[in-house]
Amino acid sequence: MSDRLLIKGGTVLSLDRSVGNMTTGDVLIEDGTITEVGPGLRARNAEVIDATDTIVMPGFVDTHRHTWHSLFRNTILEPSPIAPSAIGPHHSPDNLYAATLIGLLGAVEAGITTVVDWADIPNDAPYIEAALQAHADAGLRTVFIAAQADWVDAPLDGDRIRAITARGGQPNLTFAFGPRDPSPANLEDTARQWATARGEGLRIHAHAGVDPSARGLIAQLGASSLLGEDVTLIHCTHLNDGDLDAIVSSHTSVSLTPAAEMAGGLGAPPLQSFIDKKIRPGLGVGSALASPGDMFAQMRSANSVQHATLFDLKLAGKSGVPNLLTTRDVIRYATIDGAAAIGLQDTMGSLSPGKAGDVIVLRADRPNIAPINDPIGAVVWGMDTSNIDWVFVGGRALVRDGSLTADVTRARDLAVTAQHEVAAAAGLLSTVESA
Repeated sequence: MSDRLLIKGGTVLSLDRSVGNMTTGDVLIEDGTITEVGPGLRARNAEVIDATDTIVMPGFVDTHRHTWHSLFRNTILEPSPIAPSAIGPHHSPDNLYAATLIGLLGAVEAGITTVVDWADIPNDAPYIEAALQAHADAGLRTVFIAAQADWVDAPLDGDRIRAITARGGQPNLTFAFGPRDPSPANLEDTARQWATARGEGLRIHAHAGVDPSARGLIAQLGASSLLGEDVTLIHCTHLNDGDLDAIVSSHTSVSLTPAAEMAGGLGAPPLQSFIDKKIRPGLGVGSALASPGDMFAQMRSANSVQHATLFDLKLAGKSGVPNLLTTRDVIRYATIDGAAAIGLQDTMGSLSPGKAGDVIVLRADRPNIAPINDPIGAVVWGMDTSNIDWVFVGGRALVRDGSLTADVTRARDLAVTAQHEVAAAAGLLSTVESA
């Protein structure tokens, strides 16, 4: 591929208000970076992608995913639900590599160009190296969260965190820290862990507000000066007004995984509360055990739960009901707001000159979506993974003409073998055997 790429003639959704959207426009990427967005662009020696009858937009940003859960997708609500603690201890490093690789390739195939991987895995070198190798082989942009697994006894102390981050060097990789879930009983330990992460220059991603009994905890974190612009709180399904005010005043970010939160029993994300407080969350898949692995499902889940909440108020005869969440807001949650929620808004999340060439091209002429009436509404409400035509990360094609450029057969075979090995070691029946 040329170092110069011109995506030409598509409907451009830049998600950058200074650039704007275009019924017909072009995107020029040079040396992996967006240099121009506009109509009628020309570039010598550029590879030209004909984007006629497509929507061109920034790649989706998945702000929270347990990628290693990928071997046991769609099982948490089955008659014999599979818990992470039941399968985690039975993953070898090779199994972990296969799970992470197939999960990340599935994300790419769904138009996700950035994944925040909550790697709650053994923090021994062979496991970390296996996961990081999968990140490198998948080719997308990732944030690797060194996270404390509930089923791993070895604590993630400063020495282990430094040993993990020393294995960096990949151009599209960033490290962050995932501490044990804070609770009223462990605030001193939380303060020590977070101070360690900050001492290493790492962003903190923390599960919070996942139980009704946790209401008020985020306010306590704020009162202890633990929150800040370098913190992303995940789920946040059970908050009170003090928690919301602490998030706002500290400029802390929020990541929601709406499909997994509702399917996994964490509760419905309180989107109206966030809207009222002008909190703009990012969206994520969460666990593939409970959630579809694409951002189309997350956008629809977020929109639907807020709409259902307001329609219930209207049916109950309430007055002064707020406005419905718009597709314009939700598509930003999945892109530029997601980038902001993980501290990477200056790198990606919009089609802006100077940002990385992380771009997706969506077919707008397929029977499932044509004719297009509103491009943003089409993406949020109507499209699915079948509309993915091209995916670029840093200007490099990871999906070309609807197909992954990776060795899919190898990745799938590794995943199937790993799934059988882990299931056998954990004493799990296959869905066919238990039907």
